Amino acid sequence: MANIPDELIKLERSAEAERAKLTGLDGDEHAAQWRQWASAAEAFQGAVTEYAARDDVTLSRHEVEQAAKKAVRHGEPETIE
Repeated sequence: MANIPDELIKLERSAEAERAKLTGLDGDEHAAQWRQWASAAEAFQGAVTEYAARDDVTLSRHEVEQAAKKAVRHGEPETIE
């Protein structure tokens, strides 16, 4: 099981929280919330890319992203070192 940094977990949780707020919205409210979600998702994706590019990380970018998402969605406390 891969360990992922807390920062990636926090960013993915934030993106998921913003996505969840889209439920039931329409029109301008939906558009505004969609921008909030997109911004949070972009921050997560950027952090994943940056982390995966480190020399000391042996996982692929995809593996890092999936490990963070799995930890958030399934409540697994993990940390990549």
